[in-house]
Amino acid sequence: MRGQWILLVSLLAVLLVAVFAVINVDTVEVNYLLGTAEWPLILVIVGSVLMGGLAVGAAGMLKVYRLQQENRRLHSLLSSQDDQPSEEESYTRAGSRRSKRRSEADS
Repeated sequence: MRGQWILLVSLLAVLLVAVFAVINVDTVEVNYLLGTAEWPLILVIVGSVLMGGLAVGAAGMLKVYRLQQENRRLHSLLSSQDDQPSEEESYTRAGSRRSKRRSEADS
């Protein structure tokens, strides 16, 4: 259900940007570092939205990558701890062995 809401909100945002871009079809002067150019405002708007989407997507992908690396690190740490018994488990096992030996010796 959450995925459907995200899709719906995304489609509404795209529709809003498209309507806004189509209304603004005048040419505008775009200043670059090395010069200027005349472009239709619709291209400037769509280009800006695409560059913003790429920046947000790249930041999101970087976050996911870092979380995956941390997940792998913690998983390997957890599995290495599972292979080695903790102090409490060693003490409990040794204690149960001693109690078995004592009960056998008493019989």
